Amino acid sequence: MTGNIVIEWTVPPVQGTEEMLQKAFRACMEAEKITLPAYAQLMITTDEEIHRLNREYRHVDRATDVLSFPSTAAHPGYTLGEHQNLLRREMDDTGACFLGDIIISLERAYAQAEEYGHSPLRELTYLTVHALFHLMGYDHMEECDKRSMRAMEEKVMENLGVTRVTDQELIKKAEEAMQFAYVPYSHYKVGAALLAKDGRIFTGCNIENGSYGATNCAERTALFKAVSEGCREFSAIAITAEKSAPWPCGICRQALNEFAPDIRVIVSCQGNVEESALPQLLPHGFGPGNGTLDYLGKE
Repeated sequence: MTGNIVIEWTVPPVQGTEEMLQKAFRACMEAEKITLPAYAQLMITTDEEIHRLNREYRHVDRATDVLSFPSTAAHPGYTLGEHQNLLRREMDDTGACFLGDIIISLERAYAQAEEYGHSPLRELTYLTVHALFHLMGYDHMEECDKRSMRAMEEKVMENLGVTRVTDQELIKKAEEAMQFAYVPYSHYKVGAALLAKDGRIFTGCNIENGSYGATNCAERTALFKAVSEGCREFSAIAITAEKSAPWPCGICRQALNEFAPDIRVIVSCQGNVEESALPQLLPHGFGPGNGTLDYLGKE
């Protein structure tokens, strides 16, 4: 399968969006098993513009988060021969099938990202995936159709590593990571699951060393893994242990403060869950927001 999503911005672009939305397009095509070349057009714009389009084309006098305008008479399930033939008949002079147009309000994406507690990039990715499945014939007017569409959306978002995660799900990920702990000296296993603002989860466990100073805590294992993969914005971390509440040590608090000074810290042990914000655990914390970069001679 070849193709892409053509993105037009009428507002300042969100950093990192192009690569993620191209991945989202490919993931949707793969999930629906589209093997023929296809593409779609996406415009990311203002509330005012999407309001105008709603009024003109849908007779709805308000702004919405996303609009989809399919260009084919598609139905879910392109694996069926008839639908492959439909796409083949509708190929244009580019040698690919144009699936349709998508319009997203950036203002709505920002507002919904804040409401749900994740990044604008995560919200833009979800809205794009949702709209792409509309272009492929999915709908959510009836409950059975809604379940089918939602299942496809969740499948793609999971494949992209971008999901909405509850605290209990995050704790479960930490518990799974704890099983890999290497603790021949303390015998105190700890697991951590770090939730990025774009929805990705990075896990880690404590790894001890005969030279005690080389030991690494679960929190830093997860954090360093995330940063090494280009992620630097986080909203929550779950930490779990078998014997007592595993509140992060001072070094881990400082490491988290470097990238997420307001992160939620969730600790669990034997079913007991407690929560705190990092500023409560590290009052008057020192980091990039306190002139560190100037001190290092950087702009």
